[in-house]
Amino acid sequence: MRPRSIDEFVGQGHLLAPGKPLRHAIETDHLHSMILWGPPGTGKTTLARLVAAHSNAAFLSLSAVLSGVKEIRAAVEAARQVRHAEGRRAVLFIDEVHRFNKSQQDALLPHVEDGTVDLRAVLAAALADAERGLGGLGLEVPANDLALFAEAADGDARRALNLLEIAAELAEDHRIARSALDEVLGGRVRRFDKGGDVFFDQISALHKSVRGSSPDAALYWLCRMLDGGCDPLYVARRVVRMASEDIGNADPRALEVALAAWDVLERLGSPEGELALAQAVVYMAAAPKSNAVYVAFGAAMADVRAGQSHEVPVHLRNAPTRLMKELGHGREYRYAHDEPGAYAAGETYFPDALGERRYYLPTDRGLEAKIGEKLARLRQLDAEARGTKTK
Repeated sequence: MRPRSIDEFVGQGHLLAPGKPLRHAIETDHLHSMILWGPPGTGKTTLARLVAAHSNAAFLSLSAVLSGVKEIRAAVEAARQVRHAEGRRAVLFIDEVHRFNKSQQDALLPHVEDGTVDLRAVLAAALADAERGLGGLGLEVPANDLALFAEAADGDARRALNLLEIAAELAEDHRIARSALDEVLGGRVRRFDKGGDVFFDQISALHKSVRGSSPDAALYWLCRMLDGGCDPLYVARRVVRMASEDIGNADPRALEVALAAWDVLERLGSPEGELALAQAVVYMAAAPKSNAVYVAFGAAMADVRAGQSHEVPVHLRNAPTRLMKELGHGREYRYAHDEPGAYAAGETYFPDALGERRYYLPTDRGLEAKIGEKLARLRQLDAEARGTKTK
């Protein structure tokens, strides 16, 4: 049922209706570089094929996921051969083009320079077309049932047609029984596009709902992902990351809950273990938030990568041999447990060249508020021991 002409293409009227710029460019044979963007099954590849067919151009196809610079050059050379040998142009269609890295984009650039589909209309066309569709079967499908197929496909025309074809094989007396319809549509899933843009958009939505303290929205996106076929263990790994990145020491139990949910999933599998994952997501969405550890880790790592490999101060060095002890390793180290309150006030632990740094700035939320108060008291003790003012 793939459309053979622009007139058979369903949807995208804002682009392909008579008088629209893209329709005009195709009809006047003024081809140019373009990006077709949309969810799976909305007709991107089909439209590219139609453009090539209308212009009598060779259709060359690459996948950015599977192709590199070598394949790009081979495709460009094939296009040149078509022009020289057959005197016609070639349309190069690159699926998932946004996956190209910079070197691949650079290899392509010189040669570049030289909504929503009404699925019921697609299904009705398939039922009426005797040549390519199901028209020869004389199937009678009520409008309400067509709507069910369209709903189950969730915007994916290809999936809608596949579901209808499967149901047609179960038809008796030119009708699809309700039991057959339920069997075909019972395992339907929402669009998830594993590994594609929709996949990462939904993960992003889940993460941001947890960060934004919205347990209801977080549950919704979790269910969307699970219903769409996402591996629950993948979600569990991301949830563990959220516990450290967005909650941290405001509620350290969040990390324990996340790890426990991961453990339950591995022990019970799906769907039994998915409830533990839901519990973890709700807990973290409702927990106090802090990214102080996340920010501190990034700042400390930036210092390490930008600076030299500073030596460990002598008083902090290990002294397992007599020679090292004679060299003074660890000699002036103050054992914290022997100090008042088990704190060596005024002691330094950074490399001498760096001086004192502050990366971790606790928030005033959850347990981190108490951590912040404690660290402030310790800084006061340091200042008194060194005869300086606190910051």
